[in-house]
Amino acid sequence: MNKIKAWISAARLRTLPLSVSGIIVGSSLGHKWFINDISLKSESYLGSPGNPNFYTTAIFWLAIATTLGLQILSNFANDYGDGVKGTDNENRVGPTRALQSGTISRKEMLIGIIITALITLCLAIALIYVSFGRENFFYSIFFFVLGLVAIGAAIKYTVGNSAYGYRGLGDVFVFIFFGLVSVVGCYFLFTKDLNGLVFLPAITIGLLSTAVLNLNNMRDHNNDQNVGKNTLVVKLGIDKARKYHFSIVLVGMLCMLLFLYFTCTHITDLLFLIAFIPLLLHLQRVYKNNRPEELDPELKKVALTTFLLSILFSLGQIL
Repeated sequence: MNKIKAWISAARLRTLPLSVSGIIVGSSLGHKWFINDISLKSESYLGSPGNPNFYTTAIFWLAIATTLGLQILSNFANDYGDGVKGTDNENRVGPTRALQSGTISRKEMLIGIIITALITLCLAIALIYVSFGRENFFYSIFFFVLGLVAIGAAIKYTVGNSAYGYRGLGDVFVFIFFGLVSVVGCYFLFTKDLNGLVFLPAITIGLLSTAVLNLNNMRDHNNDQNVGKNTLVVKLGIDKARKYHFSIVLVGMLCMLLFLYFTCTHITDLLFLIAFIPLLLHLQRVYKNNRPEELDPELKKVALTTFLLSILFSLGQIL
């Protein structure tokens, strides 16, 4: 494995579609609200009054770029943290990591983490400025602090003695940042307002993202237990972790159905229901599974299904 391939592998490209799912959902809701309700004559936006598409497009792509930066940062930090602690070893079921293989050294990975964190911070600042300009100082400060917390959380998942991923708290942070912060935060960037109904799809994306992490931890259960990585799966045990998995996926689907119940006005709003089919098939496969190490293909399926759900949901909102 050469250096370029090693860095691409460390970035874990298959995790990226899942990471932007919340941004897609939050942006579609925010864009719909903005186009319908915001006065185009407002001077608080950088886009010209007659062309709000510049404003909404800039927020969307900067939010996407910032989220991708956070995800790649998290993946680099995860590679480093698990590599240093010896969690990534020959007994690990998943693909060989960059640090584990020796292709990238500890020093090189640390430099990669620092550079990615700085780039992500710059993207976050640009996003905040485009969204709030100079007139919403309090919002700007709040989102800047939130950005710093997100960067810190991305790194501290496996890095350091107090890494929360080793204390069974990974699920909580994934739910908060991939779900609530991603969807509700992105919606707020567009609207400067909160709507209680937005929390329903936010919970869905958060729970489905947590389900992907749970699958990862179920797959690595035996090795994690042996090396002292106390994920929630290690604490619960495989049987309870499987029940937990069913619960979060089903509750996630229920929240989206509740949102549909309260907001459905057109047949296109039903588009996202198509994504429920692979989710139900996934639950059937998990139910029949007796070998956690064989769950690796399901990670990709749930991640891509969540991405599909976000795309179909957004199309339903925009069409």
